[in-house]
Amino acid sequence: MSKRKNKKNLVNPGRAAKRQRGKANLHYKDTIFRMLFQDKKRLLGLYNAISGQEYADPEMLNIVMLESAVYLGMKNDLAFLIDMRLYLFEHQSTVNNNMPLRFLQYVSAEYEKLIVSQSLYQRAQVKIPAPHFIVFYNGVDKYAEYSELCLSASYEVQEENPELELRVQVLNINEGYNEELKEACRTLKEYMQYVDKVRAFAKNMDIDEAVDRAVDECIEQDILREFLLANKAEVKHMSIFEYNEENVRQVIREESYEEGRETGRIEGRIEGKIEDILDLLKEKGTVPEELEKRITSETDMDILKKWLKLAGRVKNVEEIIKGL
Repeated sequence: MSKRKNKKNLVNPGRAAKRQRGKANLHYKDTIFRMLFQDKKRLLGLYNAISGQEYADPEMLNIVMLESAVYLGMKNDLAFLIDMRLYLFEHQSTVNNNMPLRFLQYVSAEYEKLIVSQSLYQRAQVKIPAPHFIVFYNGVDKYAEYSELCLSASYEVQEENPELELRVQVLNINEGYNEELKEACRTLKEYMQYVDKVRAFAKNMDIDEAVDRAVDECIEQDILREFLLANKAEVKHMSIFEYNEENVRQVIREESYEEGRETGRIEGRIEGKIEDILDLLKEKGTVPEELEKRITSETDMDILKKWLKLAGRVKNVEEIIKGL
């Protein structure tokens, strides 16, 4: 495979639904993406596509997954070393703005493992591999083809030049996005073809049937054929899990959105009542600061309605102070 010309190196730092039909277990579980790219040959193909390199020897890769990290609540799909660089890859169907912080935790654990035999108190500088962080997004929500998440966005105080920064590249691999990247990595392209088939079939049939049909059709069309033939039962099981998990998260997002809209409506009505009370009182005199604070801090709509009626009846501010 030849290098892609006039294409920026994506790993160069500085450049930059339906409801679920089954109950999904939201705890950590292996994924098809991770299972596919745990194979060194496929992983090297993905690395070459991302970096523009043309390496042919999969043994150049050193996979350095932290298996114990799962039990510590730190999940990462793929971690490997090559060319004195450390790459952390994550596949997501929902973009998580906390990914920089999650990657910071994970890369810290990686470095701790890598330098365990070296002393940080020696005079000689300890060398560590340069880190790169990439998220492959294939969710159903609209998202940019390429974006960047920064650790500094999480800081309570935003500074012009934060002293600790971590940048995560997010690559949208849905149909119509980053097509050149997928053409450069056949496995990534075929993975998304399989995902798209599952989603398409699931619109009109039960998820179990949709997965069966997608697997069979992909095998017939030479899409991930060898992988699916060798891992058919496990792929079906994981596909059902991933589809249900994605739908659970979509339902949660939709419900959270509706709850937020309702909360906003309630807050708007409360603010409106407070403004009406203060407007009436200001027509009848100067509103003491203490009284204004009491009124603006009230969130009970029934009490505010009562105060509004009282504000309309009284002749001056002193009368409402007595009535509260």
